[in-house]
Amino acid sequence: MTKHLGICVGIAAVVITYLTWSPPWFGHRVDYNADVKPILNKHCLSCHGGVKKAGNVSFLFEHELTQPGKSGKIPVVRGDADASELIRRIRSHDPEERMPKKGTPLNEEEVTILKQWINEGAHWETHWAYKRVDEPDVPSLRTIRNGFGLLNTPAINWVKNEIDHFVVEKLTEKGLSFSPEASRATLIRRVSLDLTGLPPTESEVRNFEEDTSDQAYETVIDRLLQSPAYGERWAAMWMDLARYADTKGYESDGGRTMWPYRDYVIKSFNQDKPFDRFTIEQLAGDLLTNDTGGFPAEENLIATGFHRNTMTNNEGGTNDEEFRVAAQIDRVNTTWEVWQGTTFACVQCHSHPYDPIPHEDYYKYMAYFNNSRDEDLWDEWPKLRFYKGEDSARVERIKQWISRYEPEQLVEKTQFMRVLEPKINAHSFIKGDASTALLISYYGVKDKGNARIPQVNLSGTGSVILNLSTKAKNAVLTLHLDKLNGPVLTTLNLPARDTVLIAPIVPVRGKHDVYLSLQSPASPQEWVQINWVSFQKPLPGAGQPNYAKVVADYARTLTRPAESMPVIWEGKGDFARKTHVFVRGNWMVKGAEVKPGVPRLLAPMPDGYPNNRLGLAKWIVSRDNALTARVIVNRFWEQLFGRGIVETLEDFGSQGSDPTHQALLDWLAVQFMEKDHWQVKKLLRRMVLSATYRQASESTQEKTEKDPYNRWLSRGPRVRLSAEQVRDQALACSGLLSRKLYGPSVMPPQPDKIWQSPYNGESWVTSKGEDRYRRAIYTYWKRTAPYPSMTTFDAPSREFCQSRRIQTNTPLQALVTLNDPVYLEAAEKLASAMQRRGKTPAQQLGEGYRMLTFQPIGSRKLKVLLDTYTDALSTFRASPSEVNNVLPYGNGKSPELAALTVSANVLLNLDKVVTKE
Repeated sequence: MTKHLGICVGIAAVVITYLTWSPPWFGHRVDYNADVKPILNKHCLSCHGGVKKAGNVSFLFEHELTQPGKSGKIPVVRGDADASELIRRIRSHDPEERMPKKGTPLNEEEVTILKQWINEGAHWETHWAYKRVDEPDVPSLRTIRNGFGLLNTPAINWVKNEIDHFVVEKLTEKGLSFSPEASRATLIRRVSLDLTGLPPTESEVRNFEEDTSDQAYETVIDRLLQSPAYGERWAAMWMDLARYADTKGYESDGGRTMWPYRDYVIKSFNQDKPFDRFTIEQLAGDLLTNDTGGFPAEENLIATGFHRNTMTNNEGGTNDEEFRVAAQIDRVNTTWEVWQGTTFACVQCHSHPYDPIPHEDYYKYMAYFNNSRDEDLWDEWPKLRFYKGEDSARVERIKQWISRYEPEQLVEKTQFMRVLEPKINAHSFIKGDASTALLISYYGVKDKGNARIPQVNLSGTGSVILNLSTKAKNAVLTLHLDKLNGPVLTTLNLPARDTVLIAPIVPVRGKHDVYLSLQSPASPQEWVQINWVSFQKPLPGAGQPNYAKVVADYARTLTRPAESMPVIWEGKGDFARKTHVFVRGNWMVKGAEVKPGVPRLLAPMPDGYPNNRLGLAKWIVSRDNALTARVIVNRFWEQLFGRGIVETLEDFGSQGSDPTHQALLDWLAVQFMEKDHWQVKKLLRRMVLSATYRQASESTQEKTEKDPYNRWLSRGPRVRLSAEQVRDQALACSGLLSRKLYGPSVMPPQPDKIWQSPYNGESWVTSKGEDRYRRAIYTYWKRTAPYPSMTTFDAPSREFCQSRRIQTNTPLQALVTLNDPVYLEAAEKLASAMQRRGKTPAQQLGEGYRMLTFQPIGSRKLKVLLDTYTDALSTFRASPSEVNNVLPYGNGKSPELAALTVSANVLLNLDKVVTKE
């Protein structure tokens, strides 16, 4: 009795304390981010912010609030609203003075908020997303309502992990309740599609339904996380962010070898590579060398393909520098969108309109990327070359020779054999007589022609390497020092073929202009095309036996065609560039020079970090960076639940959507960094183990009215499958899907006449064998003509980074699933399986429905399908010739199988089938 009395007294004391100290009893203090910032963004910043500062007044930065405007009056006088010009102008009845000048006047509530804010001291706050991520407390379920845990409430029994505590708190606040757990068949289909992008097999569903142990669901999750299909599913998400494609983009949109990067992403997800490492490798893999300063690991160089997915413009008449700059801008904007979730692109032309990011910060950030060696050339160098067979053996012989005679050259020569850097691209030659540009990017010269290569550093060099091609016979190319008739550096006799030549040059120190001149009297009208030139140290070991053979092997190695993919390579020394602010974003109007730096809005670059791309990448995933973990956690949440905690995945700024569960997002971000150590599998495991994720997706009228878009998570996710998943599911359920991993992109069946490639005559050649049935992530991606069925299901063209796909529901989607050759073949294969499983049409249709949904079919749906089957059967029996049109793939053709195929095609088109419930 005494114990219960004590508990009651304690509860009463807490209630009294809560009521006594609750804020409403003492008035509400204005919150800048929640109350004031939205008013300023809505009414003021379009004229007084980053785009323009009318009257020399801005409300974008804190220090500008209290500075006199053009009139000499102070916009905000802290502690005195009546003395503040902001309030006076808002209250003014003079149309020439009243603010906003041409906009909707502020209402009384907004004016009251601004006055109270100023009177309270005009306290300035950083937007929540830019603040350091500190771990919030997990809400307790021990509340007054349940006697601080003494009463056994549904919420206490429902929760599975900490995520649910945050969700229950918000549901209670919104007057909503959670939903019961989904059925086992629904749950395993949901989590299988979410974690691997593929539906479960029938045996997996059956085993899960029969497993009554407490660990049954966890066992399923752990198995899915170990599946090779896991990496393919999540790489598909990353491809949109990386704007991955197999072509260069723009008008001609020629082919490009990028599939090794796609495979790198799949492998990284499957290995559960920590996301911070995954980030650093993609942004700065070329700068990750071993402790002795050696050549980067091949995997790290392949990873830099992330930023070589930028487009290259090969159209005649384009300016290479303009599109090189366009690529740098795209890299800056993409990096911010992917990792920082901020609309940084607008800072290219002016300070950010709504968040305190000044104009020059954009170009300080761009300075980190501006030294990449790519120059919008047709051949897209630098590339990573992959040597095979005898070529690989030849490379090893050269490396062994160098190690024997001058090991200090090993990294330099390995680098040149693998990426051909550093080199001078011929499009930067200053053309003289009888000269032109060939194939847009190369230098062409005829008999008696010449050119100048400006300011070449010849110190420490002793040889020149030229990549050229010609049909001219007995042509001679001479290199001169400082002037056209200056001292001869070397003379080269040019063979009439594509080749790489190596020749010694006279030792010279310092920077000099190098002139070249051509004598080709035997073929005066034939062009000599020069692609690039490199001045470097000669191979060591001169005078040793076999030296000439090693030099010839070196030239042959550089001449031989090798499979290669574009990568990022940092230009250093003379190959580094200066970065300037572009006035109003115009690349041709350069302002002040800037050095690399991160925006002042976020944490500074830590001491000890190199001030280059590697330092930037480490800064992005540093613990003090406010945004990265929040943004990445939000991305994975959106993939599972169909909507991010912050709906605008691409915009965490003050104009983005407010987070529905900010504390939960911060808690997950801290867990991701500190407890999970950036391992994505642990993050996803925590999310899908939550009771929140396991809820049934069915709604009630009350929930639909209070929360139509399920923002407060009162029910499970119900989302249309992605374009890739719709296709993969059809192949998987019909038994056609190939599980082959990695390799070059494939061309599965698609409707005729989709591709039109007038520049190069490329055509879509349907892959043979199992390649035609591979997962969608391996499908060849042409930017100007993406795979049509995936485009219809809202996949982007990938010309630019896309954080989230829109979800449409158009008749075209039904036309795809009912008519596309992939789905027709899947329907025929599915129909054959249905025919084997049932004796009657009703049984066969019921089996087909269960194979796709793992649920028994309802009587109404079965009747519709039976009517479809009966009508089709009548048609095929009346016109037997139509059977071949419906069954072009199999052998056992009959009107019954054709009718069942039509029915299977309808099944593949059902909303329940193309939706994750």
